[in-house]
Amino acid sequence: MIKNILVFGVLFLSVVSGLKAQNTADFFSKSDSFLKENIKDGLVDYQGIQDNPDALNALIEMAGKLSVSKDKVDEFQAFWINGYNLMVIKGIVDNYPVKSPMDIAGFFDTKKRSIGGTKITLNTIENELLRGNFPNEPRFHFVLVCGALGCPPIIAEAYRPATLNWQLEEQTKKALNDPKFIRVDKKKVKVSQIFEWYATDFTKDGQSIADFINTCRSEKLPDGAEVSYYEYDWTLNGMK
Repeated sequence: MIKNILVFGVLFLSVVSGLKAQNTADFFSKSDSFLKENIKDGLVDYQGIQDNPDALNALIEMAGKLSVSKDKVDEFQAFWINGYNLMVIKGIVDNYPVKSPMDIAGFFDTKKRSIGGTKITLNTIENELLRGNFPNEPRFHFVLVCGALGCPPIIAEAYRPATLNWQLEEQTKKALNDPKFIRVDKKKVKVSQIFEWYATDFTKDGQSIADFINTCRSEKLPDGAEVSYYEYDWTLNGMK
């Protein structure tokens, strides 16, 4: 009898584990399809999503029920990056039309959303689950998209565990080589306020912000570059 109970217990745990893995894979796959359908050139079709919200609502419901262990680093990071971006889209769609996410009260810091088996704010996802748990990963800033044109553009695909490191590197390189994002005029360099707000993420081990930027640039910033910050553009990243 005890042996049968033990066998049943092992089988039950295996089934639950398998279902969880399958659901996570399903989330990444369906997120990928949704983003491919609704993102173009870094802009989001908020009106189209609002007119046909079923796919997004199904993703949000799925994300609310999933739970990913921090020990599975790539899966955890990919889940929360996608979750953040989808929750931003959902929050804007629910209030559309708006000109900026900043027009929505508490959008980042007080509005809690159901995801990962809990209710959580966008700021908590970014600053505690991602930056807090992985303080040596500055590339998050180039894949978390806050719904504004000042962000690096959102991509038309999901972040997946198997390709996450490549995707993080690719999006960081694109941002740091984009003349609209890193504005160079001889020895004067203007960079996004992202580098000002999160300076500690980019200046580990005594490196400067210019040093960090140069790690991914094909054309290095000039020696002795004078770095300043241009004003963040909070205009909505929506299709016209």
